[in-house]
Amino acid sequence: MSPHHLPRRRFLLAAGGLGAALVTGCGTVDLSAERDGGNLLDRLRTVGEVRIGFANEAPYGYVDREGRLTGEAPEVAKEVFRRLGVPGFVPALSDFGSLIPGLRAGLFDVIAAGMFITPARCAQIIFSDPDYNAPEAILVRAGDTTRIRSLDDFARDDRLKLGVLLGAVEADVAAGYGVPANRTLTFSTQAGGIDGVLAGRADGLLLTAISLRHALSTRQGAPLELTEPFVPVLDGVEQYGAGGFGFRPDQTRLRDAFNAELAVLKRSGRLLEIVRPFGFTEAEMTDLTAARLCADPAA
Repeated sequence: MSPHHLPRRRFLLAAGGLGAALVTGCGTVDLSAERDGGNLLDRLRTVGEVRIGFANEAPYGYVDREGRLTGEAPEVAKEVFRRLGVPGFVPALSDFGSLIPGLRAGLFDVIAAGMFITPARCAQIIFSDPDYNAPEAILVRAGDTTRIRSLDDFARDDRLKLGVLLGAVEADVAAGYGVPANRTLTFSTQAGGIDGVLAGRADGLLLTAISLRHALSTRQGAPLELTEPFVPVLDGVEQYGAGGFGFRPDQTRLRDAFNAELAVLKRSGRLLEIVRPFGFTEAEMTDLTAARLCADPAA
């Protein structure tokens, strides 16, 4: 029986002092109380900005040294919303595991955090089509790839402890491979997980290969290395690491408009231009759809 898929990554702040309402010259516009979904896109065009929920995980979405929101997902979102006539954005930082509750509570308008599209998440929010599909890898201490090559090693060896991020799908993947919960350590941040491996609290950290490659590039000389990337398979079903953008369930109009512009970026090659600086390549581009990823393979 396949493990349930839980949300991948608590709301900490809404930059600029904006909560569930934005203020225009004509007064306050409540963006969290759309009647029957309303037309949020028109309202965003009126105020000229969109609230972007993100988790501080490079390269998917993070704040750089200059204090600017950047990363694969925010940069794609900014490009799409500019094309939709919404030139400004307000960053809203959250723990990954609280992004979906924060979105549903109206704390921001879109999740741009490289969030994997899974059936369980699709039951809570709606997604754009994915803008990438990435395999997983395990970060280990230098030299440990001779004894740690896959999740099967963690399942077999009761001395090994595996790190995952809070609310991440990797916890479900690990469980599906037989790694017991008492040897699965949860870290609240990517940096904390890496430090945990360096300190020996965990023998490995399971994340996407893209995320881990980027982390290594920022820690030159650290005694760490990666296993070979792989696509997890649970009950004979490949677990795609395909990430997209999340919207409240009543915002199908906004999601569809976003999807249309995202498709243009894909066809033109502009999408790859935007994400390449964050370590993405042609190999991570995908034609997968949210409909396919949301479908329950057990149904």
